Amino acid sequence: MAAHSSIEAITARIVERSKPHREAYLGRVQKAISKGVHRSTLSCGNLAHGFAVCSPAEKDALAGDVVPNLGIITAYNDMLSAHQPYEIFPQIIRDAAREAGGVAQVAGGVPAMCDGVTQGQPGMELSLFSRDAIAMAAGIGLSHNMFDSAVYLGICDKIVPGLVIAALTFGHLPAIFIPAGPMTTGLPNDEKSRIRQLYAEGKVGRAELLEAESKSYHGPGTCTFYGTANSNQMLMEIMGFHMPGASFVNPGTPLREALTKEAVKRALAITALGNEFTPAGEMIDERSIVNGVVGLHATGGSTNHTLHLVAMARAAGIHLTWQDISELSDVVPLLARVYPNGLADVNHFHAAGGMGFLIKQLLKTGLVHDDVRTVFGQGLEAYTVEAKLDEKGAVMREKSPDVSGDPKVLSTIDTPFQSNGGLKMLHGNLGKAVIKISAVKPERHVIEAPAIVFHGQQELQDAFKRGELNKDFVAVVRFQGPKANGMPELHRLTPPLGVLQDRGFKVALVTDGRMSGASGKVPAAIHVTPEACDGGAIAKIRNGDIVRLDAVNGTLEILADATEFAARPLAEADLSDNEFGMGRELFAPFRRHVGPADSGASVFFG
Repeated sequence: MAAHSSIEAITARIVERSKPHREAYLGRVQKAISKGVHRSTLSCGNLAHGFAVCSPAEKDALAGDVVPNLGIITAYNDMLSAHQPYEIFPQIIRDAAREAGGVAQVAGGVPAMCDGVTQGQPGMELSLFSRDAIAMAAGIGLSHNMFDSAVYLGICDKIVPGLVIAALTFGHLPAIFIPAGPMTTGLPNDEKSRIRQLYAEGKVGRAELLEAESKSYHGPGTCTFYGTANSNQMLMEIMGFHMPGASFVNPGTPLREALTKEAVKRALAITALGNEFTPAGEMIDERSIVNGVVGLHATGGSTNHTLHLVAMARAAGIHLTWQDISELSDVVPLLARVYPNGLADVNHFHAAGGMGFLIKQLLKTGLVHDDVRTVFGQGLEAYTVEAKLDEKGAVMREKSPDVSGDPKVLSTIDTPFQSNGGLKMLHGNLGKAVIKISAVKPERHVIEAPAIVFHGQQELQDAFKRGELNKDFVAVVRFQGPKANGMPELHRLTPPLGVLQDRGFKVALVTDGRMSGASGKVPAAIHVTPEACDGGAIAKIRNGDIVRLDAVNGTLEILADATEFAARPLAEADLSDNEFGMGRELFAPFRRHVGPADSGASVFFG
């Protein structure tokens, strides 16, 4: 079906805006492609180093430039539950490559940090910057120029965006992302949230809280709530980087292994040595990026992707803006209810029909572009399937049904949970910000209340514990932007603000920091730009100022005399504690050179 008129118009606008950057990018990709199989450019000494540990047969194959060599970029470590399954993937990949007549080598490893471990800790100030560090690390691995194609093993928050930036920087190479899948369902997410709030209120102790958390995060695989990690997996499938139906199959299952082997064989089939050459930089275009944004809205995905999608697009010469994201949200209905936007987890989403059903519904009214290139070699229609095993243990696919397996979790385009995606841009005299309202009750979409200013989330938590916040207010948490301290997620604000809201107070958050993709029910204007550390108006707010957050009309304003407010001096904060410890001193150049949030908060794209 032809794309929806609004989708076409927004896509056309992005194409026009991107032309200078996109044409230059594609020119660089074509120049790299024109050099042919790159091992031929290596000296004998270079090549001998590159395949020194290979078998004699592999050396003969690689020396002749007729057998494809697959580079593996892995984010494996066994502290992260989502990445622990990747320990055995390189051997599976090597074996599958050999069966397909190719060779595979681990090109490099990239760092992978867990936001769940670092929430509220000093290490969280490295989290956003780790995305760009991951892109750089992957680039180092691929710079050996030994590879005809690459597969990327990554799941979580900053890891997939960093790997995508790398894949598009090396856009002359085909790229397939291989997921590891979500952990099996543990303690229901609503029960976990309930225990967290009881702990915040002092009604249960640390032992009860740890027991609940351990039952939630209990084994190998991605955390099962719909935060940034699982939003990443949705994006990779709807943008065509995954094999169809691959995103949410649990680790350690025969289907998971079969999908991995299939991805390897496909990665070898789409090199320049074959007839289906699919370089990543040409495959991903403006339509692919729009499809990703649409998928984000339709599933109620993570707010972090208002940063990551912008940066990922820029890596391909595509200029995506918050305004594009906001306008797409206006026309894309919410089709999934996955925690925190509902009680289900991603396993329930997958069982209800998952990505195949979702894409099928979006295609019905042209809300996604079908005429895109994918690693599977066909348009997006090929992704309206469920992946299963045939009697020989290989992957087979069946068309997704027309009826949801659970209408409370996954709905049709005709009966959406709400008419829009719930991710909006705010603007006003405090700058620009984004807000996610898919889990915020309608009566809380507009909050007008006095400001209480904090220079960190611990200050707010201390005030909450002292009983000073039992009233209507807008919490202004500033000096949390990328230049100030790396823009950490302020996840520890969620329980106290949720408690206050449940007590009947009108509360909201305004911050130049980030909130987790798992946050939801408290209205939060986040990523305020310009940030306080960069001369933003948020640095002029004083206690008692009336702040109005209006998610209906898309505004964020301080209700003050314009002349008086403009004349106010900017507040200052002592940020010396954010400069050292837990590696923060190593990232000082990142804090100095990072671009604003609305450009992706990246050191690459200002």
